[in-house]
Amino acid sequence: MTPRLRLQPEAVGIGMTSQRVRDRLVDRLRDAGIADEATLNAIRVVPRHLFIDEALASRAYEDTALPIGHGQTISQPWVVARMTEAVLQSAPKKVLEVGTGSGYQAAVLGAIGLEVYTVERIGDLLRQARKRFRALGMNIRSKHDDGRIGWAEHGPYDAIVVTAAAPALVDALVEQLAVGGRLVAPVGGPGAQSLIQLTRRDDGSVEQQVLAPVTFVPLLSGMLD
Repeated sequence: MTPRLRLQPEAVGIGMTSQRVRDRLVDRLRDAGIADEATLNAIRVVPRHLFIDEALASRAYEDTALPIGHGQTISQPWVVARMTEAVLQSAPKKVLEVGTGSGYQAAVLGAIGLEVYTVERIGDLLRQARKRFRALGMNIRSKHDDGRIGWAEHGPYDAIVVTAAAPALVDALVEQLAVGGRLVAPVGGPGAQSLIQLTRRDDGSVEQQVLAPVTFVPLLSGMLD
């Protein structure tokens, strides 16, 4: 499946944001073990350079995290791809993202054709992300709220993606996961985090698997404008 986005000229990119450079990133991700073609196609199509400051655009297709302000980062493309690939294995239709940030992870999920709900505690980041979603013609539902409480109104979700690290999985989020659904989240403190995949079984119990060592900003409570 090839995602369809409304791409303005600035989204197409030239030089270090060109399609050729994006294709090289996809090749690197494939070499690093990302195998799901829907995930790779979304990474190829979604213009990551529009989700960061223009001054950093030349680095947009490096496989590295980059600052987006307010002490937050846009995640490394491999991490975005790995989290996306993991949740897609449960064939989800409706996904909750906790921690909108720049909006890039939500855009990748939306480009695959999923129904995406995303929550962000920092109002300024969410306003910027919403502008990007509109510019790309993406119907992503977003909310300014404390991500630790999720968005129960639209649950349960087939998949939940958490883009900030907590010392342990947050019970309120696990409770919003549908039977058979999959939650992917970084867990741990500074310097010792793991990407955890949790699957809810039919009997209500959960199965956990460690996917990879990672480094994320902390999952904080409360809201900022």
